[in-house]
Amino acid sequence: MARLKAIFCSRGTLALLVGVLLALAFPKVHLAVLAWIAPALALLVASGAETGKRRFLYGWLFGLGFNLTSLYWLWFIPVTFFPILGWLALSAWQALYYAIWVWLCLRIAPVDVFKPVEQGKALASGWFQRVFWALLCAAIWVALEMIMARLLTGFPWLTLGVSQYRMTALIQVASLTGVYGVSFLVIWFSVSLLNALVIIRQRQMRLWAWLAEMILPLGAVLIVCAMGIISMSTKPPGEKLIKFALIQPSIPQTVKWDAAKNKVAFEKVLHLSRLALETKPDVLVWPEAATPGLLRYNEELLRTVTRMASEGKVWLILGADDGEANQATPDPDDGLYYNSSFLVSPTGELLAKHDKQKLVVFGEYVPFADVLPFLKWFTPIEGGFTPGKDQTPFELKELGIRSGILICFEDIFPHFVRLGVKEDVNLLINLTNNGWFGESAAQWQHAANAAFRAVENRRTLVRCSNNGLTCWVDPWGRMTVSSFGEGDVYREGFDIATVPVQELPTTFYTRHGDVFGWACVSALLALVMALWRGRNKS
Repeated sequence: MARLKAIFCSRGTLALLVGVLLALAFPKVHLAVLAWIAPALALLVASGAETGKRRFLYGWLFGLGFNLTSLYWLWFIPVTFFPILGWLALSAWQALYYAIWVWLCLRIAPVDVFKPVEQGKALASGWFQRVFWALLCAAIWVALEMIMARLLTGFPWLTLGVSQYRMTALIQVASLTGVYGVSFLVIWFSVSLLNALVIIRQRQMRLWAWLAEMILPLGAVLIVCAMGIISMSTKPPGEKLIKFALIQPSIPQTVKWDAAKNKVAFEKVLHLSRLALETKPDVLVWPEAATPGLLRYNEELLRTVTRMASEGKVWLILGADDGEANQATPDPDDGLYYNSSFLVSPTGELLAKHDKQKLVVFGEYVPFADVLPFLKWFTPIEGGFTPGKDQTPFELKELGIRSGILICFEDIFPHFVRLGVKEDVNLLINLTNNGWFGESAAQWQHAANAAFRAVENRRTLVRCSNNGLTCWVDPWGRMTVSSFGEGDVYREGFDIATVPVQELPTTFYTRHGDVFGWACVSALLALVMALWRGRNKS
């Protein structure tokens, strides 16, 4: 017990605090500069450990502090018992990636890089060694983010580069590398900064001793920003202005679970829509799960929705549940249910349907429910959705729009979004319901991810949310946030947004995907193989 107490009361506490610092780099706090410092501090704290196990532990505590702080909004889920379990379990799992990063980076650090050398002796490591180490640390981080986005359905919610979404000149590199290029630059700079501090200490504060360590990452950041500024200054050809009416009803999740109250809440959606239609928009957009019940199988509901579009002479895009018979079972009650979105034409015709493919674990389905049915006790859902099979673009022909549809948190997956854009899509629309999380940072963190999907694919992205953050993002990541009454982004209301839709060429990232990210994964695999061979030889 005394040993554990010593760990948690000294360097362990520091590691947790550094994780909290990194969390402050993300929305809502937006202290993005901390992302350039915190990873170096995490390495510095863990470098004092004598064993690899202890370094892994400090790295895990760093990740735990970061995730517990960033994901605090899980407490807002309006069910008993589950939120604290989900918060602790998800944070502990995600912290493993940070533990691996800290342990690996220190495992391959130049000899005695963190220790001062004796007077008159050469530095403990060479410049090329330190530069290579900083680059390799950045590649390892990106490789782990790539795995984080894919393993066990993936959860790339807090990708490091996302913290920089307001630095629009910097994030233009995402059109080549995805968000991972920004993460790489931040880590490269951070580890190089650590090298600079070490060199200053070793060289007794010799003037400009740090410059050699920082010149490469600083130069790379400046070049990327300069190219980003040039890119943003280019006026796109063939720009069309489309008038969107975005409805944000701000319906609490507990109301959505109550059938009687949800029908009354739906009247709020209709009322806001009627007010919005007075402005004569081209497209009316409702958020995820905006209607009570299955749209296609409820005649009264379907008639209400299609009449809204035909009387307003407007395209209507909305989120609603859907279902169909399960061909794998003769039981008529054992159907397949989907979280879907629908396109209704100005003539009131239901033209297209898109089913959500990326489902929320324990929110929309329970993994292993057939063999471990007790897991359902820990979730706020009674049944489960079936993932969709295809990405179905919505064509609004008279407006010249071919829109890719994203539901809920599908816009946090870079590799998923780019596949839809490849289908000649010139606009992205995200329908989401963040009513689960009250007025928390979850909405801002989610929207920050959306900014990168716009940049990566050079497509305007329109977000319509149940409560905060309804907005639209141009192809260069510049976000225009809707506010409803005295600047409150969480309140109910509607926003009329005149959104530019451009016919821009597809980006390198859209065409080729995570070439940069997979190169980093290859570097990680090569490193692991080298360490394994070295251990066998020794």
